Amino acid sequence: MKGPEPVSAALRAVRSVPVVLRCARPRSVAAGFVPRPLTREAVGVKRRYLVRPVQPPRAAFAGFRFPPEVILIAVRWYLRYGLSYRDLEELLAERGIEVDHVTLFCWVQRFTPLLIDAAQPCRHRVGSHWFVDETYVKVSGSWRYVYRAVDHYGQVIDVFLSKKRDLKAATAFFADAISSHGGPTEVTTDRAHALARVIAELLPSAFHDTAQYANNRVEADHGRLKARLRPMRGLKRDRTASVVIRGHAFIQSLRRGHYELGVDARPGLTIAADFDELVLVV
Repeated sequence: MKGPEPVSAALRAVRSVPVVLRCARPRSVAAGFVPRPLTREAVGVKRRYLVRPVQPPRAAFAGFRFPPEVILIAVRWYLRYGLSYRDLEELLAERGIEVDHVTLFCWVQRFTPLLIDAAQPCRHRVGSHWFVDETYVKVSGSWRYVYRAVDHYGQVIDVFLSKKRDLKAATAFFADAISSHGGPTEVTTDRAHALARVIAELLPSAFHDTAQYANNRVEADHGRLKARLRPMRGLKRDRTASVVIRGHAFIQSLRRGHYELGVDARPGLTIAADFDELVLVV
């Protein structure tokens, strides 16, 4: 009786059997994948990797069911007039456009910053005399402070929403405004110690005016913001509240003619003409 074969003979028998490897079928190129051959020099084996091609940037209105004209008129009406989202939903429904108020909220939050950035190159240079003050709004039941600056031409320079009214918030507001528009030669504020300290540190050469009634220009301008927020059911988050407040400041500057947009439009149609020009670059 023969004994078991030696191990070496068994291994030679196994090695002599051809082995066929079946690889998984690659995904189709039509699905958006492009095969690209890469060589690993360490083993000298060519492998095919599926690399997703770089997609070009899409337009801001791509993927929306409604045309850009409908979206922009909804955003413009909301920022310009004292309307709630449900009021805006009703006005559009009367014109045959059925849009939910939640969709309108998403439109305002998405396209307001895009419109502000698109109009930035057409903005007039801000004046050298700034009027700075803070007001307050309620966000989710808690008070928030809104720092606002207006120049002597009536242009809203910048706005800043903060949880506190302190030195840190005032420094952040002035730092953003100065980096965007440069420093003024004269600043008018109330007698808040935080504002005085920040102006002394960041604008040492500017004249700081704290006389009584000298800051009435920006204090009266606060009323327009409060009138816009009154029809709303309240602001829920700091981020969304900041978008609405910045959008209101933007529409106020458009109304007052501080942008080189819609210069040939008839009176009363300037804002509509401004948005018609902005839709081409958003």
